[in-house]
Amino acid sequence: MSLLWEKSSTWRWIVRNSRASKPFFYTFATVCGVIPGVIGYCVMQMTSSRNEQLESYLRQNARPETRMMGQVNKERLAEFLGEIQRKEHTNDRYVAALRGETLTRKPYVRIQPVTKEMGDAAAGAEPVKVQVKKQG
Repeated sequence: MSLLWEKSSTWRWIVRNSRASKPFFYTFATVCGVIPGVIGYCVMQMTSSRNEQLESYLRQNARPETRMMGQVNKERLAEFLGEIQRKEHTNDRYVAALRGETLTRKPYVRIQPVTKEMGDAAAGAEPVKVQVKKQG
């Protein structure tokens, strides 16, 4: 911002008037927010198409992996919405998401509990010793 302050007399004028007048500040802030919003809205309206013929052409010429991913996404969404409608406990989804996993199996089977043997083996494991040789 100091570069703008040092090099641009227009920016210095805007800052001085914004400090001196609240209405000018609000007008300037509104213009800075509204103009990009209007431009973005116009671009979205001009570039979006609801052409049924184009959509059907794209669906017919879709690659197999695209169709497969669409089907998989539908199945996962249906499973998730079904769990919500049945008010099932879905915290295991969040636990798995934190570990970077995706759940697609039936509830209560998806997350396997840690058995006591596995827990004891991990707790009793000896640390690995690393020997470092000095070069000299």
